[in-house]
Amino acid sequence: MNKKKRLKTILELVKNHTVTSHQLLGQLLEEKGVAVTQTTLSRDIRELRLIKVPGTQNAGQYRVPDDWDSKPNLTNILPSLFVSVESACNLLVVKTVNGGAAALAYAIDWEGWPEVMGTVAGEDTVFVAVSDEKKTETVRDRLLGMVSVSRS
Repeated sequence: MNKKKRLKTILELVKNHTVTSHQLLGQLLEEKGVAVTQTTLSRDIRELRLIKVPGTQNAGQYRVPDDWDSKPNLTNILPSLFVSVESACNLLVVKTVNGGAAALAYAIDWEGWPEVMGTVAGEDTVFVAVSDEKKTETVRDRLLGMVSVSRS
């Protein structure tokens, strides 16, 4: 299962079950056929910005924050984070403002573009892996189009 589907599954589980621990969430995921390590699960919880609120019998339970948007909107966040983009073979190197790379990578991943294999984010740089070198410019132009539309 790819990351996007795994994150959607986690959201569904948290919304429809009383999830009080990483262990329970891991078990629920396994029941859905999703094998995940503790490290990946912790990262997913952090990335989804799940919060733990008081629950029954002094056990907290995970919840989706009220102000959480189920899908980050690349069109809205790209212009405020974008600095530059360059291509190198089948990779795009997207520079962002300091601290903006993770949010931008997350939004790109959620777009579900078939050409994009995945992203890796640092502090101010996102590597976007594109499935075919010929499609790299298409993705680059799409990103630049989103930035130029908002700046016009």
